[in-house]
Amino acid sequence: MAELPEFRSLWIDTTPAPDRSSGSLPTEADVVVIGAGIAGLTTAYLLAEAGRPVLVLEASTVGGGVSGHTTAKLTAQHGLIYRRLSEQKSLADAAAYGAHQLAALNWVAATARSLGIDCELERSAGYVYTTDPARRDTLRAEADAARAAGLPASYTDSVDLPLPVAGAVRFADQARFHPRRWLLGLAERFEALGGRIIEGVRATGVRSGRPAVVRTTAGVLRANQVVVATHYPFLDRGLFFARLDPVRDLVVAGPLPTGLALSGMYLDADTHHSVRLASASGEPMLVVGGEHYRVGDSVDVRARYVRLAEWAREHLGLTDLRYRWSAHDMSTVDGVPYVGRYHPGSRNLWVATGFGQWGMTGGTAAGLLLRDLVLERPNELADLYDPNRLSLHAVPSLASDNLTVAKHLAGDHLRALVSTDLAELSPDEGVVTRAGATMVAAYRSTAGELMCVSARCTHLGCLVAFNNAERSWDCPCHGSRFAVDGSVLQGPAVRPLRRLSAEESAGTSVG
Repeated sequence: MAELPEFRSLWIDTTPAPDRSSGSLPTEADVVVIGAGIAGLTTAYLLAEAGRPVLVLEASTVGGGVSGHTTAKLTAQHGLIYRRLSEQKSLADAAAYGAHQLAALNWVAATARSLGIDCELERSAGYVYTTDPARRDTLRAEADAARAAGLPASYTDSVDLPLPVAGAVRFADQARFHPRRWLLGLAERFEALGGRIIEGVRATGVRSGRPAVVRTTAGVLRANQVVVATHYPFLDRGLFFARLDPVRDLVVAGPLPTGLALSGMYLDADTHHSVRLASASGEPMLVVGGEHYRVGDSVDVRARYVRLAEWAREHLGLTDLRYRWSAHDMSTVDGVPYVGRYHPGSRNLWVATGFGQWGMTGGTAAGLLLRDLVLERPNELADLYDPNRLSLHAVPSLASDNLTVAKHLAGDHLRALVSTDLAELSPDEGVVTRAGATMVAAYRSTAGELMCVSARCTHLGCLVAFNNAERSWDCPCHGSRFAVDGSVLQGPAVRPLRRLSAEESAGTSVG
């Protein structure tokens, strides 16, 4: 069995960052951007460049959230999307989407060059491949659709992977980069334009109006415009929790195996295994992703990491694992992100979310669009990305996602009906159980300390599940994640799980 390294991201581990948590919260701001990932910082930088005073609030650190836990492919090749967009929307929409993603890629490349940001950006081809000969026609059709939409796409039977590849869609002149270096460089240039970033402050609510009122863990402020770029929108008024599917992909990385020569970026159309090159202090690294699963599903996440590590060893020769992390993705019901007005009646509240596995170009493209919308400039892409759109093709997916939520709301409670003797809980083990009428999420640390918190997610009350690879409580309904002490790791929840006293946990026997 593969030996797993500690949970840490290559991107974050290799980029020390300044502390931006000491700033005091102002009482007023022109534009407030909530979230310092790629969508939020791109939006903030572009608005500051246009002369608007901008304040960025970040619950964690710049690039320390989802953007720092990605495989960081900067590409318009978003799986097998262009045939579907052409058929379910139109060829014009597919072409507009593809052109916008390419524009985002090229904007990052040009801006990194002009601002002197060394983010290890390298151009390379992108491949979506299959090892199943029966899938060749599907990939040929995707290549045809992407080429018809104006993308640099072609079909090929030749891919430089040591795998039995049957065929692939190739996108020329895409890119890979170091996302955290890019974001830290962009943050520095944003501040040079007069922008402010305050880390360690979580927004907990926004009241619409002129001005809008933003509630945070550090106080309240008023703003003329508010952009919510928190990956999963934390305000429920747009009902995004019913229109986003939260999933996670696991990632492992280590030194590039001797003799392995790769020139591109690769994604298996069937298994979602992802492969790309990177570097750590000049040392070539191999980054491998996969083991896709819905957040909070009752799965053995650690075993999934082991399977991914074994796949990388068997097929690519990766034996020296240095890093492992997970990528958190939100997918929309029709495959196009939600970027625009938070809800139809909002005039100064904006949102960017639902980038699937493609947040590097998707988040950048969102920033380019939001700049125009906030500045009241016309942009022909507004309707395509409109968060309040509804397509008949999306109805089956929407119904399926919400059936999954209903299943967890009912079924997870049934599975937790039986009380557990917590005295028998092993070190580094977590369980959801019942103590009388209280649902308990209990974890025993490696030092033997027992921590008990409410098992009801503070978003909408679903029961959390224990993630044994990352030592977290994950909500299967809408993707909120909490540390074992109940603190919020990822939204849409903004409030921690309530700590339970020994008396409240009694009935489960907490010895």
